Amino acid sequence: MGEAVECEGLTHEKYNIDEQLKKFVEVGGEILACGTCLKSRQLDSTEACPISTMIDCVEVVIGADKMITF
Repeated sequence: MGEAVECEGLTHEKYNIDEQLKKFVEVGGEILACGTCLKSRQLDSTEACPISTMIDCVEVVIGADKMITF
């Protein structure tokens, strides 16, 4: 289960992850969150971290020339 779905709200003295996440979304970046990973942590879908399906993920991979996963 991916821990990255817990990234919203994270801050660090050196890296403000939440701020970087918001900037990424503001400039058109797209984040897909595993529904199972969110549900197992009792987290809800958000604008920055929406629940996605395997079909959503496959469509992104097909259409992308570059991708980052974590």
